[in-house]
Amino acid sequence: MSTSPPPHSPSTAARRPSAGGEVWRAVSGRVARVVARMHQTWRRSLQVRVVTITLVASSLLVGGFAFLIADKITTILLDSARSDVRQRVISGASYTAKQVSLYGQPQEAQLQETIDGTVNYLAGGDPQQTSGVVVAITADGYAHDIQTRTAPSANVQPLISPELRAAIADGKVASQIRTGRLTGDSTKYLVYGSPVPTQFGQIELYYLVPLTRQDVTAGDARATVVATGVALVILLGLLAALVTRLVVNPVRVAARTAQRLSAGLLDQRMVVNGEDDLALLAASFNQMATNLQRQILRLEEMSRLQRRFTSDVSHELRTPLTTVRMAADLIFAERDEFDPAVARSAELLQAELDRFEELLTDLLEISRFDAGFAMLDSEPTDLVPVVHRVVDRLAGLAERVGVPIELDLPGTPVIAEVDPRRVERVLRNLVGNAVEHGEARPVLITLGVDETAVAITVRDRGVGLKVGEEKLVFNRFWRADPSRARQTGGTGLGLSISLEDARLHGGWLEAWGAPGQGAQFRLTLPARAGDRLTTSPLRLVPADAALPFGGPRDGGPLAIGPGSGGALAIDPAPAGDGHRAEVGS
Repeated sequence: MSTSPPPHSPSTAARRPSAGGEVWRAVSGRVARVVARMHQTWRRSLQVRVVTITLVASSLLVGGFAFLIADKITTILLDSARSDVRQRVISGASYTAKQVSLYGQPQEAQLQETIDGTVNYLAGGDPQQTSGVVVAITADGYAHDIQTRTAPSANVQPLISPELRAAIADGKVASQIRTGRLTGDSTKYLVYGSPVPTQFGQIELYYLVPLTRQDVTAGDARATVVATGVALVILLGLLAALVTRLVVNPVRVAARTAQRLSAGLLDQRMVVNGEDDLALLAASFNQMATNLQRQILRLEEMSRLQRRFTSDVSHELRTPLTTVRMAADLIFAERDEFDPAVARSAELLQAELDRFEELLTDLLEISRFDAGFAMLDSEPTDLVPVVHRVVDRLAGLAERVGVPIELDLPGTPVIAEVDPRRVERVLRNLVGNAVEHGEARPVLITLGVDETAVAITVRDRGVGLKVGEEKLVFNRFWRADPSRARQTGGTGLGLSISLEDARLHGGWLEAWGAPGQGAQFRLTLPARAGDRLTTSPLRLVPADAALPFGGPRDGGPLAIGPGSGGALAIDPAPAGDGHRAEVGS
């Protein structure tokens, strides 16, 4: 019979998440968010950068000066104390030498009493009786005959280092700074020693002067310097913030005004205060905005007049065109009875009138788009029959120029909420354009669908497009080769109208092409009217396209530009990559 591990077994503990690890992750996440927020503030705020740099630079400079000043004050106080104690040591050594000069042997009975009196005198000679100065006379060479005497009484041996004793023994006046406890708390002492020559040899005189007063003075000086430095840094920061604000505020106002101008509020202006450089900037900005407003209004008026002129001319030409059409139809119907040259002229007249009528129709449609009067009549539509109708209508042209049309359509209906008339017109323009430039090679029409969008691609294998032409093809009256004879008698407005139809649906119409590899157009429409497109069910770059650099066709996005084999689109990724050469929404 198997048994489960106890609640606190090692395996259970290993599986249980560590509380410390969770706390660490929470703290690290919070720190990362704070750092990211600070980095964002640093990048976006000029004032923050200027104030921060000013504070850091001023802190370093003031800190360096404060350190130098505090060190100088401490050095001056210590040098003053050394000079004073040195004079007292030299004077005390001279007095002591006179007092013990009468003794020839260290064993004489009166010598110890003389040393005691001398120490007491030298200690009593201190002008500040409570200063804590300790005077000591030692004789290390005669330790058995002469005892160490101090006034006031204290054990000075720990504060007199061997190095200092050796220097005094060599006949030098020397000093050290030592910390120890003599008469109370642990105190820093300046220990000064001097040899005292006698008839029987040499003894040592030591002054142990506390540096408490100097330390307090130096500490007060350092505190004063630090407080002054902090106050100076804060004042410099406030000054930098004030000055930066005076400069940044007009820049921010100019940025907000520029944003309003770019949003179409052409009457926005900056307030001009004073006559300084910032006021000159505001005045120049206002003058620029006024000139831009005047120019934009003039261009809008010209564009409105041009659109109205096009619309009026198109409507006015309808009546004479109808009359000419009636006469031309009559002549065309009787052409068999005319001379062959006249009959051929009747045929040419009929063809050109058809093209003229199509041109007028396209101009009227363009004028409706320009005026914003184009309306979308969306309804659930099966796109498979739409594609078949377009192919059937262009089958005669395709057979005449020797371009077979191939279809790759789903076996089930593809339903989308679209305007069937406009979609059919777009496909008719795309397929007609592909047939015209197909160079007797097959044209492939592919229909794809996913949950949010439908797409139709029209692929030809003709001469293709040169670099940059994938965007120019949608311009009005643009032709890749002006000397090329049209097979369909087009007006030059088909792709422009198709692009507007795609935009009216909220969709995309895009182009790809490469010299010698043909071209492909992709129409992507939302499956439900009003939805926003994010991806396309079909890829823009064909699977059989030769990509530059030998890269994989199913990899990530790859920018293809001049000098890279001539491909003209940005979309070698799989369907749904969202990269477009021409955005129609």
